[in-house]
Order: sequence, then C-alpha cells, then structure tokens
Amino acid sequence: FLPSLPENKILVAQHPLLIVANQTATLVCNYKYNGTGKEFRASLHKGTDSSVEVCFISWNTTKISSNSNKEFNCQGDRDKDKVIFNLWNMNANQTDIYFCKIEVMYPPPYVYNEKSNGTVIHVKETPIQIQEPQSAIPLWILATVTGILAFYSTLITAVFINYWQKSKKNVYHQSDYMNMTPRHPPYQKNKGYPSYAPTRDYTAYRS
Repeated sequence: FLPSLPENKILVAQHPLLIVANQTATLVCNYKYNGTGKEFRASLHKGTDSSVEVCFISWNTTKISSNSNKEFNCQGDRDKDKVIFNLWNMNANQTDIYFCKIEVMYPPPYVYNEKSNGTVIHVKETPIQIQEPQSAIPLWILATVTGILAFYSTLITAVFINYWQKSKKNVYHQSDYMNMTPRHPPYQKNKGYPSYAPTRDYTAYRS
C-alpha cells in the first residue's frame, strides 16, 4: 500500500472519497515513517490549498493531546501507522477535499509529508422531516361521534318536516269549515232579535 522510502521521510495515503449520509465521517490517514522521531503532530486540513485546519492531534512517548476548529466537530485518534479523524454533525457546506498532514516535531530535523491526493468528503443534505400533529382524540372516536351527530341531525330534520306537513294540513282543514255558519245581511243588525230567530214578514198585517 505504501512503498518503501528513504530514511526520515513520511508518506501518507488516504481514501479518495467518503460519502456522508448520517452527518458522521471517519477519515483514516495511513502513514509510513522510518525515522527516529519521538514527538509527532497530525492534522486534518480542508480545501484545495489546505487553508483551514480542521483539527489536530499530537503525541509523544507519554502524552496525547487533541484540539478542533470551533467550526467543526472533530476528534483525532492515533493507532499503529495511522491517524483517525472522526467528524460529526457535518453539514452540506462542509463538502470539500480534506488532506492529512503528519509532522515530526522532535528531535530535529523537522519533517513532514508531501501533500497527498486528499479525500473528498461529500456530505449529503439531511431531508427535513415534517411531523404531522397528532390528534389528542383517536380517529375512531371522532368518526363514531360524527356518525351519531349526523344520524340525529337527519332524524330531527325528518321529524320537523313531518310536523310541519301535519300542521299545514290542519290549517287547510280549519279554513274549509270556518265560514259555514249562515250570516244575516248587515241591515238586519240591531233590531232586537236574536241572531238565530227567523225574520218576520209584516206585509200580511197592512191589509
């Protein structure tokens, strides 16, 4: 995987592409070093010009320390012949090419690797899930209540229509019988006779 190299040289190899679908990426920096260094520093850089240092890890024979850029969530870890950078909570704007850099800090001479081909980290957009509000009342209860209300509404409407039709018929019957009692002409009023007494004919007494 990594060819042999002259003494006090560092060679780094990376995977060319990482697809990030869950906002988490693990970038492995494999390296080979055949010098006598005792204190090292490994860093992860973003951009074609490596202008942004994402995070770093440094170690010697007794101590390991790590730090991250405030714009990233990154943690470095060291293993035999490799450095592992774990990134999380990534977003689509962080899609870019990333480079590993390995440095020998002590003892002199200072040595670091030539720039590798890098790893393109492609962060996919996280789809926004819209959660529909759940009704506090179960759907079957709403359906049952709606059915009952519809039934009673129909029943009340039918009863009202039936009552209205019967009332209308009664009005028609009353209008048929109201004016059947015979009435006297207006000139027969105020003669002192009961309304039911027959009218006498006085022409028989004039002779």
